[in-house]
Amino acid sequence: MAREASEVSPVKSAERTVRILETLAASPTWLTISDLQELMGYPRSSLHALIRTLRELKWVEADDTGTKFGVGPHALLSGTAYLDRDPALHYAYQAMEDLRAEIGYTIHYARRDEAHVLYLASRESRDSMRLISRVGRRLPAYITALGQALLAQLTPAEVAAIVPEELEQHTPHSLPDREALFAELDLVRSRGWAYEREQGTEGVACVAVAVDYRIPATDAISCSMPADKVDDDELDRVSTAIMKHTQQLATTLRIHGIR
Repeated sequence: MAREASEVSPVKSAERTVRILETLAASPTWLTISDLQELMGYPRSSLHALIRTLRELKWVEADDTGTKFGVGPHALLSGTAYLDRDPALHYAYQAMEDLRAEIGYTIHYARRDEAHVLYLASRESRDSMRLISRVGRRLPAYITALGQALLAQLTPAEVAAIVPEELEQHTPHSLPDREALFAELDLVRSRGWAYEREQGTEGVACVAVAVDYRIPATDAISCSMPADKVDDDELDRVSTAIMKHTQQLATTLRIHGIR
C-alpha cells in the first residue's frame, strides 16, 4: 500500500501544480493563498508548498507584499515553444496579414480546446487602440464566433457532451441557453461562417470561418470589428473575404501535408 501511495502522490502533485498555474493564468488579478484555496479546494499546506516551489522555479511570481501571486516569466517559455513548433502557424500568419490588408479589421486565429477556444495569433487593425494581446487567452467557445465556427464542425451529440448545461452570460447579448446555441450552430453549418454580435464583448461583432485542413476542423480565423459599423453589405464583404482566405490557407496546409 505504501508503494501504491508513493506512486499516486507525485501524479496528484503534478495535477495540482498544473491546476494552480491554470488558475493563476485565468485570473485578471493577483491571487492570495486564501483565494486559491477557495477556488480550488486544495489544503493550505499543499498550496504553500507548491507555490513556494513554483516561485523558486520562476513559474510563479509574487507582488511586492509577497502575499499575492500570478504566473511568472518562465510560464511564457512553454507557451512560446508551443507556438514556435506548430507547423500551421507559419502559414496562418501570412493568411492573417493578407486578410487584414484586404478588410482592415483585427484578425484572430484560434484553436478549439474542448469547450473553449485558445487564441494563438492576432493581427490588430491599423487604427486599433488595444494594448493587450488576446494571444494565450482561453474563452468559452459558445461566446465567440471562432468557437461557434468550430463547434459547428461537431455533431449535436458531440457538442452536448462538452458544452455546460447552463451557459455563462458574458453580456446581455450572450446566447441564453443550449437550445439557442444549437440553433445558431445549425445556421453556421448552413451558411459556412459564424457571426456573433456583442455576445462576448459589448460593442464588438465578429465573423469566423473554420480552417478545414483537419476533420473535424480544430482551427478558425475571425475578424473583429465595431458592431456599429456592421450592416448587411459589410457583413457580406467581410464573410466573403474570410471564407476565401481560410479556404486558401486550408489548401496550402494540406498541400504541405500538415494535419
